[in-house]
Parts: sequence; C-alpha cells; structure tokens
Amino acid sequence: MMDPYWIDKARSLGVGVTARSEADALEIHRVAFGEPETKAGRIPTFADIEQKHVAPNMGNLLKRGIRFPLGYEHIPI
Repeated sequence: MMDPYWIDKARSLGVGVTARSEADALEIHRVAFGEPETKAGRIPTFADIEQKHVAPNMGNLLKRGIRFPLGYEHIPI
C-alpha cells in the first residue's frame, strides 16, 4: 500500500511524493533531487493538500514517485 507524503522545502512550495513509507518517500526525494531530507509528513486526506496550486498540478497519487512538482515522472525508482 502506498500513501502520499509532503516534504517541506525552504525555497519552494515543497515536494509531494507517493511512497510505501516515510523512509521510501525520503529515498525517492534523494534520487530525484540529490538532496537529503530528514522528514516527510504523511498527507491524511486529499483535502489536506493545498488546493489552489498544488492539488491541480499533481500527478497520479496512486503511482509511486514524485507527484509535485510535475516533471519528475521519468526518475527511475
């Protein structure tokens, strides 16, 4: 089973990841961006996602990988 996670970033809105666990979300982020992060928060419901910019610009939440920002679907994970 996979869940959506959010990784806060200092210089951007953040990164949305669908992953098997928090550790998996952090590993996907590291592969995509080459930057280590220490915490990914699980997103309880779709309503908890920022609705004006993030939600309409997310990829498929059912597929493992980077969902926001778009453009990282090609990352091998």
